[in-house]
Order: sequence, then structure tokens, then C-alpha cells
Amino acid sequence: MAKYPPRPSFLPVMRRLLPILSFVPSVALALTLSAGSSLADITTKKTSKSSSSSSSKKPAAPQKPATKPAAKPAPKPAASSTPEKPATTSSGARGAIGAMAPMPRVYAPTRARDAAPKYPWRKDIVTTIFWIGEQPSENNPVPNHASSWDRQWQLNFGGYDNPDRDARTWDFCPKGFTPGLNPFYVALPFNDLTNPEVARRIPWFKARKADGSKSVCKDVWLSIRCGNKTCFAQWQDCGPFTTSDHAYVFGGSQPMNKENNGAGLDVSPAVRDFLGISSGARCDWRFCEESEVPDGPWSRYGANNTFLTKDARNNERIRRQYEELVRKREDWLKKQAATRVIK
Repeated sequence: MAKYPPRPSFLPVMRRLLPILSFVPSVALALTLSAGSSLADITTKKTSKSSSSSSSKKPAAPQKPATKPAAKPAPKPAASSTPEKPATTSSGARGAIGAMAPMPRVYAPTRARDAAPKYPWRKDIVTTIFWIGEQPSENNPVPNHASSWDRQWQLNFGGYDNPDRDARTWDFCPKGFTPGLNPFYVALPFNDLTNPEVARRIPWFKARKADGSKSVCKDVWLSIRCGNKTCFAQWQDCGPFTTSDHAYVFGGSQPMNKENNGAGLDVSPAVRDFLGISSGARCDWRFCEESEVPDGPWSRYGANNTFLTKDARNNERIRRQYEELVRKREDWLKKQAATRVIK
């Protein structure tokens, strides 16, 4: 019996080829997909080139806008006596172009509002001129070398307050000397020293008495107004013609005086020149606090001027308070000593 050679074994070969054979289909699929995408890109580029060439050759004609027939004007509503208000919605009023946003309730004043003064104005008061050193005359029977509160008024002022405009300086003072008192002064028809019961009803009575003032009216500040000008001056005398008209000075009545057309206020030459008035002019005036008085020519001269005596008055107030504390301490020590003796 013939012997055949042994059959070769393919098992080791197949084992080596299996990984290669399994990798081939995936490679083939990847190559197919990449070829398809590149073909699609080429097709898209060709179509875009053809469309651009066709558009460059023949531009499209512009379309004509469609015309609408003109609308007929709406008939006008019949006129009524009362104008109609625009309709309102929750979002606001309705205007010609539709609903408008609601306006905020904001009140913005066009200018700063003046605060109400503490003391009211006495308006349209006949104002006359008087001066320190004035001699008696028909319209002024009392000489003005002394005031109701100062017997040496002219001496303390420093001289004659010449009313002649040529005899006065640019800052409203008399020429020839520096005034020892404020050249801006006035007179009102009330004297607190001769009317003590009425004086107790003056609003600042307690405050001025606490400061040790003999008169609670002397040197009080006033604001005098004429037209668009306002001047400030200190009360230094009583008049015109009367010294007991508290209803006018503090109550707001008309002046009881009938002389000189019912004059109710005397002002110095400095006040006259600052306001630019003459005797017989009608002015407004009111009392004002020291803190209301601004800096001006009325704040430069005078031993009675509160602008110049503020530090001295503060020191005097502190001195009196210290003396009062010392007195109270001595009284307390005396009481303590007395109680020990009794025990």
C-alpha cells in the first residue's frame, strides 16, 4: 500500500491570518466613507460655481412694490362743548400712537422755596429818617443825642451821624471818625422798660433776661425790605412819636401814630443809603434771629454789634454760669454742715 506524505497543518497559519482578515473590512469601510464625502464636496463646489456664474451674468430685476388704493379719510366726529379725555388703561394713558407708560408722580420745584420766617413781616409801613445828634424840629420834637436806653448815645457813637450823603463814606459810615456803635440802627414805637408787664409777653423775653440784658428790645436785629433790596439793622431807640404801641410792634396792627402820614419806622442814614430810599418811603420790616443776619456792612462796626461781641458774650455767659454753680455748691455745703450740727 502506497504511503502518502502527511498533510500539512493550516491551523498555525490561520491563527496568524485571522487578526489581519478581521482588520481588512474596517479599513475598507473607512476608505469608502472618505471617498463618498470628498465626492460630495466636489459636487457642492461645482453647483455653487455654476450658480454664481449665472447670477453674475443676468442680475435679477427689482420687484415693483404693490400699490394700495388710497384710504378714504375718516369722517370727523361732531364737535362737542366738553373735550373728551384720552382713554386710560392700567399701563397709562392712551395717546395718538398707542398706550403710554404712566408718568411718575414727581414734584420738582423750579426754584428753591424760601423757608417761612419765625417772625412775620409788617408790610407797607411809612418809613422816616432820623439820626444820632439830630436837633429838635417840627417833625422831631425830641433831640437825638440820647436814646430811650442810652443817655450817652451820641457820645458812645463817637460823634454826629451826619445825614448829608457827601459827608458819608463808601461803607455807609459818617466821615471823620469810626463809629463806636452800629451805624445801621432803627427806632420802633415801644419801650420795654416803661411797659414791663407787656414786655413779659415778648417772644424772646426769657432768653434776653437770662443773658443779663437790661432791655430785651435794645440791639435786637431787624430786616428791612424795600423793592428788591433787603437791609439789616439793630433796634437802638424808640419812636416815632410814641413808645407804647405794642399792638403794632408785636401784634401786627397798624401803627397808632398819625403824624408824618402814620409813620411806623425810623431808620438811620446808613439804612437809607443802602436801600436807596428817602423819608416817607413805604418799606416792609420784621424781627429776625441773629443767625438769620448775613455778613454785610451792618456787621463791621460797633461795640453793640453782635457780630463783634459774640466771643465776649459767650465768655460772660460762661462766667455767670460758673458763679451760679459756685453759689449752689456753697449753699449745699452750708446745709450739710447744719444737718451735722443738729445730729
